[in-house]
Amino acid sequence: MTDLKIDITRRTALLGAAGAAVGAGLVHSGAAHAAADKQSGTGMPFARYNVGDFEVTTLLDGAVTVGEPQKTFGMNVDAATFAASSSDNFIPADTFKAFFTPTVVNTGSELVLFDTGVGEGGRPARGNMRAALEGAGYTPEQVDVVVLTHMHPDHIGGLMEAGGPAFPNARYVTGSAEYNFWSGMDPEANGVTKLVAKNVTPFADKMSFLDDGGSVVSGISAMGAFGHTPGHMTYLLESGGQRLLLAADLANHYVWSLAHPDWEVRFDMDKGAAAAARRKVLGMLASERIPFVGYHMPFPSAGYVATSGDGFRYVAASYQLSL
Repeated sequence: MTDLKIDITRRTALLGAAGAAVGAGLVHSGAAHAAADKQSGTGMPFARYNVGDFEVTTLLDGAVTVGEPQKTFGMNVDAATFAASSSDNFIPADTFKAFFTPTVVNTGSELVLFDTGVGEGGRPARGNMRAALEGAGYTPEQVDVVVLTHMHPDHIGGLMEAGGPAFPNARYVTGSAEYNFWSGMDPEANGVTKLVAKNVTPFADKMSFLDDGGSVVSGISAMGAFGHTPGHMTYLLESGGQRLLLAADLANHYVWSLAHPDWEVRFDMDKGAAAAARRKVLGMLASERIPFVGYHMPFPSAGYVATSGDGFRYVAASYQLSL
């Protein structure tokens, strides 16, 4: 994997190296001046790197700060244990930041999008999928394949826009167990089934269904990691002797889910199966030193897994991806 590039705004993406050179030439004059205004940070970051012949781009669809994290993570441990783990890792025990990170893979012949973000009116954050995609140099019309790792709202919310399908020229791929579970429920049963009926089932005639080991395109295969949802899938990229796992919601926090894979997570539908999947897949990533992209990892969401005690440790990707 080479050529890591993180662009903080669409402006820097357009300016490229020339803009960076101009910025590098600015120096402080020493003159007294008022403090600069605080900025809102409206740009859409993305990160881009290669896996063999595949060009991989992670997109920040949005991020949200959430209070009372133990209502989501570590539900089966006491508050003191949760607080101690948080303190040991320099993070607060009373709040956390969740990121939403779809990934685009350009295979050279097809543009494949994994998950579609929270959508224009999504919760808990309003999505910026179109802006993030365009900021990375693509248009929704260029997307050839949309892969749904599972059908929670923050992954399928961006399938539709006010004017119709967000990716009008795409075909769709998802796990057969996942589709059968959600589409077989009463559409009015809950918020998830309502969104599946609105955003997913209208594409059934354009959709292919995979089981564990199935192929999206050459070099991209499904790897079951059930538990978070009944048919939750991760996807392994393999090209030019290099690999990367798109881990979706296998582990949703870089500390609480990796250091403590058996800690219960509110949104895991089968908590025992989800914990077993975490241990199995994280163990594989650690032993085989395969990098991964986690949908909710701190942006740019790419990193490695190392064993640590009875659990694992997240190692954020840095310059090693560009060497």
